[in-house]
Amino acid sequence: MPVETPVKLERRQQAAQLIAELQSERQALWSLYCQIADLKPFTKVEQVRIKLTRFSQTLVDYVSLGHFGLYERILCGTERRNRILSVATDMYPEFSAVTEATLAFNDKYENLDVMETFDTLSEDLSAMGESLAKRFDLEDRLCELMQR
Repeated sequence: MPVETPVKLERRQQAAQLIAELQSERQALWSLYCQIADLKPFTKVEQVRIKLTRFSQTLVDYVSLGHFGLYERILCGTERRNRILSVATDMYPEFSAVTEATLAFNDKYENLDVMETFDTLSEDLSAMGESLAKRFDLEDRLCELMQR
């Protein structure tokens, strides 16, 4: 059984901490997503604005953590296991596409003060849910490899 060096052990601990933080953000994000969905048909405009603002802020934080935390760690040389590098490189286009979709959602709903109705929110939220499910799947596969 190979002995882990202090540097290798520290890298593994940092990866575990990053994964735990990502999963915590994910739970908070999904909770807010469900809270917004519960507000359908989105007629209580002020309530929707409040929840949507919190959701959008958490969404950007979550996406940033995954994109700039997880992927930066992997692709900038901190991760040395070839299997993880290969999988991360292969899934990066999908991962990046989901990041772009979430940022587009945020851009659309960031100026809520001028919105009086939320006619397309139901469809946009549904599409966002699908994007998040894809993102969760990609992250789970990557995180599982990192925890081995």
